[in-house]
Amino acid sequence: MSRVSTAEVRKRRKKRSRLKKKLSCRFCPDGPKNSPRPIYVDYKDLKTLKSLIDRNGRILPRRRTGTSAKWHRAVRTAVLRARFIALLPYVPEE
Repeated sequence: MSRVSTAEVRKRRKKRSRLKKKLSCRFCPDGPKNSPRPIYVDYKDLKTLKSLIDRNGRILPRRRTGTSAKWHRAVRTAVLRARFIALLPYVPEE
């Protein structure tokens, strides 16, 4: 069994990072230009909101989730509403 050098490992990681799949917005299947009006994310849909929050309770950025800018603003509002009425925690449970 041959050992791979650290330089080779770095090369493979760099290549894999370039081949990442292009993320698309989960809320607008027809593209961000043809999104329905009004743009609204349900604050009671905890399954969706929890997938857009990391384990520390912070909202994940657009570049990580692939959400378009219009929908990301709606997600932020929905998360804030859900936190305010105690559906989501402000801080993680330890």
